[in-house]
This record gives sequence, structure tokens and C-alpha cells, in this order.
Amino acid sequence: MDYFSLTLVFFSVFISAFILLCMNLLKTSRRRKFSNAPPGPTPLPLIGNLLQLGIKPHKSLAEVAKIYGPLMTLKLGRVNTVIVSAPGVAREVLQTQDHVFAYRTVPDAIRALSHHEDSMVWLPPNQEWRSIRKLCNSHAFSAQRLNSNKGERDKKVNDLVKFVHDKAALKESIDVGQVAFVAVLNVISNMLFSVDLINDSGETVRELKRVVRGVMDEVGRPNIADYFPLLRYVDPQRIRRRTAMYLEKLNEICEGLIGQRLQSRDDQLQSSNSSNDLLDALLDYCQEDGSKLSKHTILTLLEDVFVAGSDTSSSTIEWAMAELLRNPEKMVKAKAELREKIKEGKQIEESDITSLPYLQAVVKETFRLHPPVPLLIPRRTHADVELHGFYVPKRTQVLVNVWAIGRDGQVWENPNCFDPDRFLGSEIGFKGRDFELLPFGAGRRICPGLPLADRMVPLILGALLHRFDWEIEGGVRAEDLNMEEKFGITLQKALPLRALPTSAS
Repeated sequence: MDYFSLTLVFFSVFISAFILLCMNLLKTSRRRKFSNAPPGPTPLPLIGNLLQLGIKPHKSLAEVAKIYGPLMTLKLGRVNTVIVSAPGVAREVLQTQDHVFAYRTVPDAIRALSHHEDSMVWLPPNQEWRSIRKLCNSHAFSAQRLNSNKGERDKKVNDLVKFVHDKAALKESIDVGQVAFVAVLNVISNMLFSVDLINDSGETVRELKRVVRGVMDEVGRPNIADYFPLLRYVDPQRIRRRTAMYLEKLNEICEGLIGQRLQSRDDQLQSSNSSNDLLDALLDYCQEDGSKLSKHTILTLLEDVFVAGSDTSSSTIEWAMAELLRNPEKMVKAKAELREKIKEGKQIEESDITSLPYLQAVVKETFRLHPPVPLLIPRRTHADVELHGFYVPKRTQVLVNVWAIGRDGQVWENPNCFDPDRFLGSEIGFKGRDFELLPFGAGRRICPGLPLADRMVPLILGALLHRFDWEIEGGVRAEDLNMEEKFGITLQKALPLRALPTSAS
């Protein structure tokens, strides 16, 4: 072997050894780095920490966090998960390092009918997601669009007041959540389709509410297939199957309305009778050159707005009324403010809300104690990341426990008490800038429907309080009112609130 060949061999051996050494050091560094994982309970073989979830995961995880801290690790089956239970850590996830945490963990339920493939809620933050979100924001939830639809919202509130007035005259109680659902759903259906989807308060309402609530319940239900991905092929709890049934019913409704609109456009009625709603905007966008918006994408977006908007807002109104009935002195204070600021016989309007600080405080306090989504829709890390002094590897599921943050004794005085006064003179809001109060999330994945909820919830609640006095059905004492929760992707009252209205004197 000549000198050149020998040198080449030694050089190759040296380079190979150097590369192997670097790789070994990198692996050792990575193991050391990620041994600094957030603390958490020791996982059991195979199932991990699944038993820690319980039937009400938001409460169970809040209790575990009292032991392990505001950032903890759980092994849920095969899924590595970190739980965030404090405002400071939530700020890091939702704002400071939002680019790493903006991806989603997609539950198996929402894979029904391939809903997740075009959903603004579940898509990764790619160009398709940005286009859909931009369309939704500009044609449904922009300030200009909401201002132009103010008259329609006023009409729906007037319809609500008339319905309750008729019930009061008959001395009949009402299901508060259901009547709020009708008002909110018709506002949203007019925003989407320019029609009232519900024209009665009977079986149609109950069926639509059952379908909407069914989707939210199934998607939020603990699903063994989410923790052991191989089980997705068999759908052992039939959750995806039931979700598909609910989504098919929504598809039928939306496809029917889309078909009617397409027919009217084909008949050239659009130019003389423009609906100027989200459906028109989506169909116009489809006709543009280069548009990749499919029929499935349109259906998915309409269903997302329809389901999430009607369920969360009506549920919040029901919780607020329940808390006020349970705390009569707070009810008296809210009604006194309305009497002082709103002329007798005059209906409350959106422009009045800014002059009603106590009503706004009631809404904030309701969001604090009863956030619409107690565990923010799960995030997934896009890369290895350092979080709150700990290291979290790529593809880790991240749950922000908004319910726990709202009841944190280190953040709130008397955290379990309903006390709207805590927000009087406070700058804390719920629009994603204050991480003590996050009912709609924050960052780029903040709920796009927040501007509508910000108008509708206080408007409907204010109308119910201003025009009527209330008592719990059956003469139930305030302190005995059932406040149990039903866990889903949103947080509902386990027992619907029924109350008897009388015309306010």
C-alpha cells in the first residue's frame, strides 16, 4: 500500500470516528436535555396516566396540578402530554412561542367524514388555513360586517323578549339555555345563510340542539383510540361513527341551503337580491381563478361556525343566569344598573353595553368560572422546545386547562365564589391579552367568533334581566340550584336551567 493510500485510509477512519463521536455526544446531550421534562405522576404500564383523567378531566387535572405544579407531564396511553395550569406558562404557549404550539392534535372523532382535512379548527397553520380564516374573519366577524348586521341581531333579541313575555303571561317556565340557543343560532344562520333556521321553539329546536350538542360531546369525550392510535381502525367506542351521524345531519341542512343559493344564482337573482352573507362570499371565492376552495371546505367551514358559535354563546348565557339566580344579591345589582342606564320600556341595544360595567363584569365572571372550552383545543409541538425551564419534545400534546387557571387561588381571591365585583375597575379582559382569563384562547388560533360572542352574550343576558324578574322553577331555593357540569369539548350544565319569568315592574 503506497503512502497516499495509507493516508487516505487513516483519514477516512478518523473522519468516521469523529462523526460517530459527534453523533454519540448529540444523543447523550439530547437524552440529558429531555430528562429535564416537566414533573408528573409515574405512569402505569401500558395505560400510563389515563386513570388521572377521570370523567371530568378539567377538574381531575387541576387537582393533579396542585401536586406537580403549573406545567406537568402525563403519559396518556401512547401520547406524551403536558398540562398547562397557570397564566405565565399559558402566555409562553399561546403567545411567546405560539409558532411552535400552533399545531393541533386531531381527535379521532373529528376524522369522521374527513372533517378535519378542511376544518379551520383542526388544520395546521398553513396557507389553506390562513385563507379560510381570512375569509371567515372578513366576511363574518369583522367589525364592519358585524356593524352592518346589528339590525338583524336586534330583531332576534326582540323575538326572544316577545317569546319570554308570552311565557310570562301564561305563568310558564322556560328552558333558559334553549331559548338562548334559538336566538344565537338564528343570528348565526342569518350571518351564514340569510335565513332563520328555526321558526318555532318546539321539536325543531330540540333536534338541532341535540345534533349540535352531539358533535361537541363526541369530540370532547375521552376516546381510547386517541391514546392508542392503532385502535382508530376499529373505533372501539363507536365515537367516530356517532360523530359521523351528527355531521351527516348538519351536511344535509347546509347542502340544502347551498343548493337553494346556487339555484338562485343560476336564475340570475343574485344581482338584484344579493344576500351578502358568508355563503355568498365563499361561493364567489370558489369562482375566482386559482381558487382551491372545494365544496367540502365550504361545508366544513359553515358547520364549524354553526356548531361552535351557537353552543358556546348559549351555554354561557345559561351559566350566567344560573349564577345570578344562585346569588340573588348579584341579580339585584345587575338589574339596578340596567334600570338606571336603560329607559323604562326601551330595549337594550349593543351600544348600551359599554355603559353597563356591572353587566360586563357578570359576563367576565361567568367566563372565569365556566369557560366555554375548559381545556383549550389540544395543541401539538411542531419542534423540540424549552418551556418554563423544562424541555418538551416535538409532537407532544399540550393542553391548557383554562378552567384551572380561572380557579387558581394564587391568581384570584375567593376563586370559587361568583363575584362580578372583582372585575369592576379591573383592566382584565377576555380577548386574548390577559392570560388569567382565556375563554377564547389567544394567539393566532384564538377563536374567530370572539367578536360576535362579545356582542351577543351581554346583549341577550341584558335583555333577559332588564325586561323580566326570575325565579327558579319549582320553588327551589337559590342555594340548592344544581350547578353540576357535563364535560364535553364545551362545558354545559348537566341539568338544564328552567326558570319562571315575570314581567319586571
